[in-house]
Amino acid sequence: MSVAAELDTQTATGLGPPLGLLAELTHRCPLQCPYCSNPLNLERAHDELSTEAWCDVLAQAAQLGVLQLHLSGGEPTVRRDLAQIIARAASVGLYSNLITAGVLLTRERLADLAAHGLDHVQISIQDSDASNADRIAHYAGGHGKKLEVARWTKALNLPLTLNAPIHRQNIASLPAIIELALDLGADRLEVAHVQYYGWALKNRQALMPTREQVLASAELIAEARRRLKGVLVIDFVVPDYYARRPKPCMGGWGRGIITVTPSGRVLPCHAAQTIDGLVFENVRDRSLHEIWSDSAAFQAFRGTAWMREPCRSCEFRELDWGGCRCQAFAFTGSAANADPACDKSGVHAAFTDVARAESGRPAEAFTFRRPSPDRRAG
Repeated sequence: MSVAAELDTQTATGLGPPLGLLAELTHRCPLQCPYCSNPLNLERAHDELSTEAWCDVLAQAAQLGVLQLHLSGGEPTVRRDLAQIIARAASVGLYSNLITAGVLLTRERLADLAAHGLDHVQISIQDSDASNADRIAHYAGGHGKKLEVARWTKALNLPLTLNAPIHRQNIASLPAIIELALDLGADRLEVAHVQYYGWALKNRQALMPTREQVLASAELIAEARRRLKGVLVIDFVVPDYYARRPKPCMGGWGRGIITVTPSGRVLPCHAAQTIDGLVFENVRDRSLHEIWSDSAAFQAFRGTAWMREPCRSCEFRELDWGGCRCQAFAFTGSAANADPACDKSGVHAAFTDVARAESGRPAEAFTFRRPSPDRRAG
């Protein structure tokens, strides 16, 4: 069956193409953020897809119907072929978003990426306070360099998003972070409470804010959105541990986003490898559209047929799609169980009790990812 015919079949059965491709070009990174979304077992540099392989993946993605390309890592600017990858994205009609720490960029290289077709830059910040930001990232001088790159981005007339992961060790700076976004001329600010899997789960006690802090942050964001309407778009993600309803994670498992890891594994979400027992196919062995359409890992929790109670009979089952499968696995040991963030889950009370208990104790020291020599930036 042709790709076009396959997509017609998917649309007829309620499954359309993915909107976005998250391309994890590398797991190498000079930063060691304690909430890093990369897996605990990082993929090695010598296993990364080649330039040609990534360019082929992008062509396949465009043919599949993907519109947006998110170039991520690790730190994607570690890849010396980044300009070639961006040029390929532009040539096949993908809107490219560079998700970067910024610390390895020069103005000349950023300008070159723009010349090759880069559409958007998203810079992560750890705090508005330089010393605390550098402590959290475990990278001296990083905050100042990020601000410099943000200003270069605006000077090059590229849209700028600031991404600010929030947790107990920087949540007090939220008003100043909003002001920093305004000062830098950012178009969008993503204020995302840390989601607890991977490295964040390992550092959960050191990161977990109190319920009162979370509620105060929600009120602050609501006020800022009203005040800055038309000036700054502010996205806000709350931590699941204080929620009553689960989020439709990634728009539902295998429904809206497709992730390709540095070595070519294809995932329904970037944390899916935390679930034991799933086998993820590789673009080296099978086409992207075949993997998206019928691979066992994508089918495992797609739709509603897999659901147990209370999800199976829930009136929200086609709105939240059961919530986060990775979180269900991490907390209950089975990815088929209800997301513990849902108040219908039998372990919801225990889930929220963890947050209250851990946020009520003094923060422990961070456990940082320690790259082996072949993952050093450069």
